Amino acid sequence: MAAATRGCRPWGSLLGLLGLVSAAAAAWDLASLRCTLGAFCECDFRPDLPGLECDLAQHLAGQHLAKALVVKALKAFVRDPAPTKPLVLSLHGWTGTGKSYVSSLLAHYLFQGGLRSPRVHHFSPVLHFPHPSHIERYKDLKSWVQGNLTACGRSLFLFDEMDKMPPGLMEVLRPFLGSSWVVYGTNYRKAIFIFISNTGGKQINQVALEAWRSRRDREEILLQELEPVISRAVLDNPHHGFSNSGIMEERLLDAVVPFLPLQRHHVRHCVLNELAQLGLEPRDEVVQAVLDSTTFFPEDEQLFSSNGCKTVASRIAFFL
Repeated sequence: MAAATRGCRPWGSLLGLLGLVSAAAAAWDLASLRCTLGAFCECDFRPDLPGLECDLAQHLAGQHLAKALVVKALKAFVRDPAPTKPLVLSLHGWTGTGKSYVSSLLAHYLFQGGLRSPRVHHFSPVLHFPHPSHIERYKDLKSWVQGNLTACGRSLFLFDEMDKMPPGLMEVLRPFLGSSWVVYGTNYRKAIFIFISNTGGKQINQVALEAWRSRRDREEILLQELEPVISRAVLDNPHHGFSNSGIMEERLLDAVVPFLPLQRHHVRHCVLNELAQLGLEPRDEVVQAVLDSTTFFPEDEQLFSSNGCKTVASRIAFFL
């Protein structure tokens, strides 16, 4: 990941962006006390929305809906000095389509320090909640989130792989996600919650495939076509983290953000971007080798990348 400057500029390897960040302990110190009591304290919240828009435009391939929805939601939320509820986004799509990449960009362009900011908290079920039988112990998550929000209301919580999250755990977050809930002593309405999931990916792929077969441009695909099928896929999946939580049923999500499957030219875009981050000139033989080693589906059309751009960085290293 490229270092230190903010604004629209190249990014390094996606592998670096996907690293987990250690969660900071919620400790009461003088700074957090001032942040709790001061009406205008924003901690290290330093939003750079023009930079985010530029980075999305240059580096996020094939995701017109995700770009538009994320930017629109963030602009409305950031410009509101007193939001009535936190911003809650749920990102859905096939593997390698950019969900984790976008969440990393949000951390970078919203918080000084990006993913390393003590106000950015990243949860993985494999690392943090590996044993479903320990669900009652994991529900201490509520106290942990409340403690961090008490220390700083401007916090970002990323929940990865919601498909593997113990069902029922996310119910403890309901008090923080709506507008009518009261959480004593916690200014939770300025927080941002991002949930990342592969659930709905098959349904999104099917809509995109049918659009292609009908000779529709993928940019003509509308959110109204995807949101209902994604919601149904989540509600019908008893193993999804939202199961038994009431989060979707009570409409606590501000936006369901679909990520479309990536076609060959999108993967080419990712390869060229990665070569640029490595400081290398575009090399046709490397680009073609990566494309030739990528599996596409369905079997007849060979249209969409099976892994999106997820393995591009490692494949480039192999073919250099």
